[in-house]
Amino acid sequence: MNRIILSVTNDLVTDQRVNKVALTLTKLGYDVTLAGRKLKNSLEINKREYKTKRFKLLFNKKWMFYVEYNLRLFFYLIFKKFDILVSNDLDTLLSNYCVSIIRHKKLVYDSHEYFTEVPELINRNFQKKIWLKIEKFILPKIKYSYTVCKSIADDYNKKYGIEMQVIRNVPLRNNAEYNFKKINNLKTKLNTKDKKIILYQGSLNIGRGIEQVIYAMEFIDNAIFLIIGGGDITKKLVSLTKQKGLDKKIIFLGKIPFKELVNYTKLADIGISLEQNLGLNYYYSLPNKLFDYINADVPILSSDLPEIVSIVKKYKIGKIINDFSPRFIANTINLMLNDEHRISEWKKNLKMAAKELCWEKEEIKLIDFYNTVS
Repeated sequence: MNRIILSVTNDLVTDQRVNKVALTLTKLGYDVTLAGRKLKNSLEINKREYKTKRFKLLFNKKWMFYVEYNLRLFFYLIFKKFDILVSNDLDTLLSNYCVSIIRHKKLVYDSHEYFTEVPELINRNFQKKIWLKIEKFILPKIKYSYTVCKSIADDYNKKYGIEMQVIRNVPLRNNAEYNFKKINNLKTKLNTKDKKIILYQGSLNIGRGIEQVIYAMEFIDNAIFLIIGGGDITKKLVSLTKQKGLDKKIIFLGKIPFKELVNYTKLADIGISLEQNLGLNYYYSLPNKLFDYINADVPILSSDLPEIVSIVKKYKIGKIINDFSPRFIANTINLMLNDEHRISEWKKNLKMAAKELCWEKEEIKLIDFYNTVS
């Protein structure tokens, strides 16, 4: 049995992509270990079909976090038995690469995003320069790699001449066993039984359109904006909500494990995916939540970024906007919530899209990929 170690810098609780990859590799017969970190407020990991390892770190922010995590990961990997290493994103790549060279083992790179173009590196020229040096040094040397969309794969090909495969982060269709009793209980618990639900789920970071929807809620009646997730601007968003006096219209639920998340997603009447063009990472983004909304039959309000538009337009499953003013967003959401004919069409199209955009089909490409690695 081949042993494979996947590594990420998150706490493993909400990362659906690495969980799906780990499950597929386990099904293929690999002995799988998934490594990440554990924060003070990290939820416990439910029993999984593969092994997990989480590091407790002294530093959990800024550059010292990345240094400490990669050192801890390096010394963990150097003494472990394995056949293949899988580095998820650039922030785990240096330690994985060094160990793969020292141990003469195979390395796979799974790029979840265009890391050097994330908004968090805007106006941080020194940090961006360091990550670019790591990327430029290692990526051309990697034989096996894949990413989440064609735009990122094409750009890496232009920059480094590497042929990345595309494995989209679509959900497990057959795992979406919605508990409708629990969904009704959630409506009661959240006091939303007679109200429409506008949902954002995912990381709470800049440029996701969350602030704009908060401002828009002033002009939307009989609806709740449900925000699920955590991130760099959580406190700012909570403060903005209180400042605008919208506490009764906006609910923050924090992070929710992905096995429970499906029922919350199913609550929604509209799913928000309003990423803005803040660098190539967002411009090329194909967010996980987009596919989660589709899987739950939730119509989508999206920005006009190319990868997102290609899905929303192709399947005709929502509205696309490029005006982020609160009034315009509010008017669009009000129309989406009340146009029964359009809702019916979207729901029908969503069911068709969900059958195509599922992990059960996408994992076939992943299986073919790892068959070439082995």
